[in-house]
Amino acid sequence: MTLSVDISASSSTQAPVDLVALKARQQQVWASGDFAVVGTTLQIVGESLCEAADLQAGSRVLDVACGNGNATLAAARRFCSVVGLDYVPALLANGRERARAERLPIEFIEGDAEELPFADGSFDVALSTFGVMFAPNQERTAAELRRVVKKGGTIAFANWTPEGFIGGLLRTVGKYTPPPAGVQSPLGWGTEARLAQLFPNVSAVRSGRKNFVFRYLSADHFIDIFRTYYGPTHKAFASLSAEQQGYLALELRELVEKFAAKSTSESVAIPAEYLETVITC
Repeated sequence: MTLSVDISASSSTQAPVDLVALKARQQQVWASGDFAVVGTTLQIVGESLCEAADLQAGSRVLDVACGNGNATLAAARRFCSVVGLDYVPALLANGRERARAERLPIEFIEGDAEELPFADGSFDVALSTFGVMFAPNQERTAAELRRVVKKGGTIAFANWTPEGFIGGLLRTVGKYTPPPAGVQSPLGWGTEARLAQLFPNVSAVRSGRKNFVFRYLSADHFIDIFRTYYGPTHKAFASLSAEQQGYLALELRELVEKFAAKSTSESVAIPAEYLETVITC
């Protein structure tokens, strides 16, 4: 997985981004905390994406930027031959542990979404849940996905939208730890317009907006979990003074209150919009 939280388009007048250095920093971000604590709660999105992609048993499936393996495991439960790829070793180790617990024969590989280590047309389906959207070189990532999926195959995504809760969270964190200039917004992947630019001349595209609901004991519980375990938020808090940490926590609490469904209890349910897209190559 990779990280970029800029929501503005890159400018042609800006100096080229050092992607090698950027991805090294991003890798450290996602390796910090323990993303699996948050990632495991998103399992239902992987299941939904596999159903939307209409996975067929026996298909060869690649889950790109797989994290701790939500879509990877979901595809393997449907008796597909599955490879999960990520460039954070700790997340791959967690995915392997989950696969062993379920006795699922999954291959996990360390690799970069922008340089997939597979031959052309190796897979029937490529999946990604909140993963490839964070790759800094979006055009290269899209081209790699199309390259490794056979003609007539399927590419399916779940990507956070700019208008949704996580879009707001990324913008809030970005105010305190600004992303590098010149990097395209990851939230573009959560729009039909940007996906049309990244995947021209395909046979068909189906997209629909859905909500994943974050459920926590309270707003403070949500902030504590994301501050402790979610790499981008964890790193942001660690880089700030005590006073700035207080301001960031306050803004995140206000964001939760803005999006949370009304409840008579102290617990919070926060709908987070994402775009589910299925592309036929």
